[in-house]
Amino acid sequence: MYEKQTPRTPYGSVMALLELIYHATVREVRKSHGNAVWGLVMNMIQTVILVTIFYFMFTILGMKRNAVRGDFVLYIMSGIFLFMTHIKAMGAVVGSEGPASAMMKHAPMNTLVAICSAALASLYTQVLSMAVVLFIYHVAINPIEIHDPVGTFGMMLLAWYSGVAVGMLLLSIKPWAPDAVSIITSIYSRANMVASGKMFLANNLPAYMLPFFSWNPLFHTIDQARGFAFINYNPHYSSIAYPMYVSLTLIMLGLLGEFFTRKRVSMSWSAKR
Repeated sequence: MYEKQTPRTPYGSVMALLELIYHATVREVRKSHGNAVWGLVMNMIQTVILVTIFYFMFTILGMKRNAVRGDFVLYIMSGIFLFMTHIKAMGAVVGSEGPASAMMKHAPMNTLVAICSAALASLYTQVLSMAVVLFIYHVAINPIEIHDPVGTFGMMLLAWYSGVAVGMLLLSIKPWAPDAVSIITSIYSRANMVASGKMFLANNLPAYMLPFFSWNPLFHTIDQARGFAFINYNPHYSSIAYPMYVSLTLIMLGLLGEFFTRKRVSMSWSAKR
């Protein structure tokens, strides 16, 4: 805290910031559970449970005929993985260290590092969980064939990016209305169980129902991901540009709000929570 600050070159400053983000990310990964491996296992179990529930639900309700031709379990996982990535990223950013946090008393630490580390820790956990689940399914149950793996992974990154964007906007509001943000986060997460479109294909929706889902960036990313994953599906009613533009707008608004809040935040705000 009282270390003398020596001047750095721009390159040195960037490297020091990246190093700080790296160590903060490791802390975030281990913060949720003392054992990092067990934390990863718990995240995998949560994903597998969701896949299993949706598999039996689709089978019992006779909804398998609405799925794209191909591996049905992969169809379900393509929606679950992106949904989990989006929601976990949003929750991680909303729950990151704020300007009134005790961590901000340490000189190198700032809110940018806290936000980046929370988002990267969420991405790391989700990518690792997804890779392990897919590997186990590929080896033990049924070989997986993804039409365009790079495009599919790109859509997963876009789902993470849009989750970070939503979390940034909510984080900028959180110091002013923590209870309202908590309620909005909960409602948004549960609404996306249906509004994300992971249970159906956009091409199969009637025209009058599309407006109920097309507002959601996650709906577009899941539908586009299935277009990359399956050779038999070509999405017509979703786009890649929409979630990118919406996410960029939300991040800009979140950064503006966070900068405005950071200049006015008080330690007494934390005591009221």
